[in-house]
Amino acid sequence: MKIERYTRTAIMLHWLIALFIFINVALVWTVDYLPEDFVRPVINTHKSFGITVLGLALMRILWRATHPAPPLPASYPRWERLSAHAAHWILYALIFCLPLSGWMHDSAWKDAPSHPMFLFGLVPWPRIPWLLSINPADKDYWHDLLGLVHKSFSYVLYAMFVLHVAGALKHQWFDKEPELQRMLPEPAAERRAQAKPT
Repeated sequence: MKIERYTRTAIMLHWLIALFIFINVALVWTVDYLPEDFVRPVINTHKSFGITVLGLALMRILWRATHPAPPLPASYPRWERLSAHAAHWILYALIFCLPLSGWMHDSAWKDAPSHPMFLFGLVPWPRIPWLLSINPADKDYWHDLLGLVHKSFSYVLYAMFVLHVAGALKHQWFDKEPELQRMLPEPAAERRAQAKPT
């Protein structure tokens, strides 16, 4: 049976985004247990990975617009295919909303003007001007509000991740469909077999 796989670029972007989000989640959940000297570097690294995810998400959407996803197996019930499409688009929205809300949260920080942001300590990265210029007396309010928005998006992401993985494993193990292989590179042996003349 021929497996309908995503393109190599889509696969690479998928796993890079997943890896960087996993790293960012690990950073944010461990920062409170670290010595004080490590807190600011870890937070800055969290911001850097977030902006990187934003850039990769933009690339992913542009690639998806010109390279449609492979069709789901016809054996899937209609409700499952609709649910899968909805979950994918919610995940796409979240990989934009999370870094954007984090960037907004950081831009509203009252100490942002005296703490320039650098991606991975190397590349200067701007704050959002209209948030940077908010009345200092209102900055704590906006910083707290945007932090709550950012945290809320993260909990939605956790829920969608569980549903996404559960759906993929259900198709792989119970429906006996090669679901996981769709997002994995084609093995060399399979490429050689397809290249042989028939």
